[in-house]
Amino acid sequence: MAQAPDVTPDATPDVTPGFAPERAPGFFTPVPDVFVRTHMGVPDVDADRWTLSVEGLVERPLRIGLAELLARPARRLAAVHECFGSPFAPDVPTRAVANVAWTGFPLAELLDEARPLAQARHVWFEGVDTGSFHGEDGLTYTKDLPLKDAHGRVFLAHRMNGEPLTAEHGSPVRAVVPRMFGTNSVKWLTRVVLAARRPEHMFTTRFYTRVLPGADAPTPVRDVDVNSKLSAPADGARLPVGDVEITGHAWSTTEVAAVEVSVDEGPWERAALDALGADDGPVWQRFTLTRPLTAGPHRVRSRATDRTGRVQPPPGSRNSVHEITVTAEVP
Repeated sequence: MAQAPDVTPDATPDVTPGFAPERAPGFFTPVPDVFVRTHMGVPDVDADRWTLSVEGLVERPLRIGLAELLARPARRLAAVHECFGSPFAPDVPTRAVANVAWTGFPLAELLDEARPLAQARHVWFEGVDTGSFHGEDGLTYTKDLPLKDAHGRVFLAHRMNGEPLTAEHGSPVRAVVPRMFGTNSVKWLTRVVLAARRPEHMFTTRFYTRVLPGADAPTPVRDVDVNSKLSAPADGARLPVGDVEITGHAWSTTEVAAVEVSVDEGPWERAALDALGADDGPVWQRFTLTRPLTAGPHRVRSRATDRTGRVQPPPGSRNSVHEITVTAEVP
């Protein structure tokens, strides 16, 4: 399987504001640990023949090859990346999440060059991957966004954590949409189509929709929910009695304002939370709380609150309060 040609990170000095390259270990998820999700398998992409087109309702349709794309000044974007999970089980938490340093450039550059026509309202994204899913043949993975969101938020990435994209993660080029669920970040991207309407498609209007709290009609799965995930100790861990440092990460469509931890149905205790700084992008935030544990089993939960006041709900929602169980033992 062909891979994207290597490029030297130091040869791309145009660094996106809001990118903090030097962080503590664990801030960025190692590539082998980043989740992999596909609907129709990993396509065999010939990087030498691959092209990306911008077409549809534009004045100047574009088609560029990989060498031309890699020759563009690269920027870097640090962003949390979360899988929505199975479209057949929209209320089942998965918490498949990673924090990644992407290298590429904003889609806005190509959209501006193509000059969208006045009637363009939506942008369709198509991947190279094709096949069968849920009993339907001849599918191409397709997603869409309003033109305003596509212009302002989509990043075209050809590297992750400083290395060329792997085949599993979308080589040679993928879309990345910060603070939106990963289903919108189309891998193996090959067509960008501007249109007046949304596409009627399995992955746009039939699946990956949900009814949000307080709403009457389904909406596309896009912006992530406020969420947290306990990372240490591990679920099921056996620990010595005494003080235990409880750590994890929280994320949302905005900065997370607070994370609380509860042990054994006790009161919610405020954890120490890393705030987003001027050099941070749309990344996750680490939280910690040191708590003494007596001998026996313990139930540990975390819940996050974001700047808009959204709070992780109790069980029954995709972003429900995260829970682990551990056992403290006398040495």
